Amino acid sequence: MTSTIILIGLAIFIVFLFLSALKVVPQRSVFIVERLGKYHASLEPGFHVLIPFIDKIVYRHTLKEQAIDVPPQNCITRDNIAVEVDGILYLQVVDPAKSSYGIDNYRFAAIQIAQTTMRSVVGKLELDRTFEERETINASIVNAVDIASEPWGVKVTRYEVKNINPPATIRDAMEKQMRAEREKRAIIAESEGDKQARINRAEGEKSQMIAVSEGEKQRRINEAEGRAAEIERIASATAQGIREIAMAINAEGGMNAVNLRVAEQYLNEFGKLAKTNNTMIIPTDLADISGVVGSITSVMNRMKEEPAFTPGNGLPKATRNTAG
Repeated sequence: MTSTIILIGLAIFIVFLFLSALKVVPQRSVFIVERLGKYHASLEPGFHVLIPFIDKIVYRHTLKEQAIDVPPQNCITRDNIAVEVDGILYLQVVDPAKSSYGIDNYRFAAIQIAQTTMRSVVGKLELDRTFEERETINASIVNAVDIASEPWGVKVTRYEVKNINPPATIRDAMEKQMRAEREKRAIIAESEGDKQARINRAEGEKSQMIAVSEGEKQRRINEAEGRAAEIERIASATAQGIREIAMAINAEGGMNAVNLRVAEQYLNEFGKLAKTNNTMIIPTDLADISGVVGSITSVMNRMKEEPAFTPGNGLPKATRNTAG
């Protein structure tokens, strides 16, 4: 019974040793094997058999790109302002043997170099420029860590600054400055809009005044032309009337009609004076209607003897004598 137990135990031990000697390396991974405490080989992805108690896997490395969080740290800018800066470091193992024996912990070392380089780069910049020079900071840290990590078999691909946090008092001052800048831009934009509006209104008023003046000018021209046409027609009608009167006077019985018309006008005018005045002074030579009519008839006869009126000839001679 005892021998059976020993055989079973021995079989289990042999199976355990056999299984422990079989190793499968995953894709994008490398295992470092030491034989009797000395570096022996780097196991590539696939199936491998080791010698029990002699070969030992001491390091396991991934060949994938690794993202390492760089903790926040205080940096002093060129203008003596303390800011808290953190970031992310991206690196990749390119030589597993160097990564195992070149340094004890390449991740910790890369973080430390990134932090010291960050303090050095930020110390050369003023606070306002630290927000603008992120690319410069990233490039400087990548260059410094990549040079330092070359003996470790590690390649630094890139570095990204995540946050740059100035003190609360500085943030308040920056917010006030940004608020003042925004208000300034708003006031400038409003003034530009008001200026443009005033210009537009002035242009509109100018166009309106020009249109009004043009309309007034045209109105006056039209009125002047209307008055000229009116005067011309009145003059033409008056001339035509005078010609008709002259023809009527020269016609048979025309003189008698004139005498009758003059007598009627004479009586009408004295009738109007009698209605408005209680006392009238009548010249003795004009009291006799027949005398007045006779005087007018004498004037008309003399006018017939004078030459006809022509332009530039002035009044007829009989008219001039009578007026005198």
